Amino acid sequence: MTDDDRIHEELARRTAAVEAQVVEWRRHLHRYPELSNREAGTAKLIADQLTALGLDEVRTGISGHGVVGVLRGGRPGERVVALRADIDALPVQEDSGESFASTVVDQDYPGGPFPVAHACGHDGHTATLLGAATVLAGVREQLPGTVLFVFQPAEEGAPVAERSGAKEMIAQGACADPVPTMAFGMHLAPLPTGCVGYRTGNQFGASCLFRIVLTGEQVHGSTPWMGVDPVPAAGALMVGVGQLYRQVSAFDPITVTIGHVEDVGRFNIVPGTVTLWGTVRCAVEQDMDEVRKRLATMAEQTAAAFNCTASVEYLQDVPAVHNRREWVDAVLPTVRRVVGADRVVESAPTLGYDDVSEFVNAYGGVYVMLGAQDAVLAADGRPVPTPGGRGLIPNHSPRFYLNEAALAVGVRLHCAVARDHLTGRISPAG
Repeated sequence: MTDDDRIHEELARRTAAVEAQVVEWRRHLHRYPELSNREAGTAKLIADQLTALGLDEVRTGISGHGVVGVLRGGRPGERVVALRADIDALPVQEDSGESFASTVVDQDYPGGPFPVAHACGHDGHTATLLGAATVLAGVREQLPGTVLFVFQPAEEGAPVAERSGAKEMIAQGACADPVPTMAFGMHLAPLPTGCVGYRTGNQFGASCLFRIVLTGEQVHGSTPWMGVDPVPAAGALMVGVGQLYRQVSAFDPITVTIGHVEDVGRFNIVPGTVTLWGTVRCAVEQDMDEVRKRLATMAEQTAAAFNCTASVEYLQDVPAVHNRREWVDAVLPTVRRVVGADRVVESAPTLGYDDVSEFVNAYGGVYVMLGAQDAVLAADGRPVPTPGGRGLIPNHSPRFYLNEAALAVGVRLHCAVARDHLTGRISPAG
């Protein structure tokens, strides 16, 4: 057995020893979720655990409630790997059926109150990275270089009047000392438990949030002709955006979704304004400017057709998560070693977004999908629900769930990728 084999076996043993604690952390976080830029309790749990491990540094309060743990290895080395997990939850009413399901309601969040749930797996991401910190702290004397454990707030997007998330963490120096030579992360997903999905190129699409304010003139509902009603303009625009995909190449998917509508009227009042909130997603980042231009034109012209005006703002730009081929080729041998070659599949493109792209773009690296649901792989590599299982439930669904057996796999992936990068085994050519 080589020294390389021995260290990987030790990482596996230490992961098994911490697995029950990882599950416990995940269930606690799941029961007590916190919305974007409000993750105070989550951040305290993370900081307390990292401090208890005796890391060289634990930085808190970065970009709101971001936490970074710094582990310097006992052997000389110049490489620095940043392992990232997002920590925020969603305004979703949970319907998972879990005994530890969330009953939290945030009464004070802008636009709320909102029910709150970890309907995207960030509780698992956080617990998995805490597990990796525990394992790697236990073998620090065998590690060259430095590991940064990056716990990021507001991946789902902070309230529009606030700033947080990955871009703000970097701006505030979260990874400035030392600077990473690689970033790595994973997202729990509706794939077979323990399988890893990867994509060369754009793993996730580019995204932006938009706000369209349609302005008319408020008046009593019995005399709409005496004012200007923006509601029909809003309705026409909500129908019209569904056709924007026909104005760009059909081979490069885009979607424009309006997810929230606000007015300041009443059942018997024509409102003065209607505000539409939504998102633009593009599989090809270069299409974003064109889609935004066409959406603004549609909003303005549709409003004018109803004698209204429209203002359009674009907010919270998130670049695509782009896995460069040289990084994918370098990382895949480690991933296959951990989960098995037959459990690693190329995943389909998605218009979901993840601002881990800021870390990957800045420092190089890879972001992958980790399966955590009741399914098997079909012959063509597609996930197929296991008979009698809970099915394949997409992220952000009230019924989203995790098979907790995936958490230990996630711990091992973090540890193996970190160790292999620090020792030079993950080193992209070119």
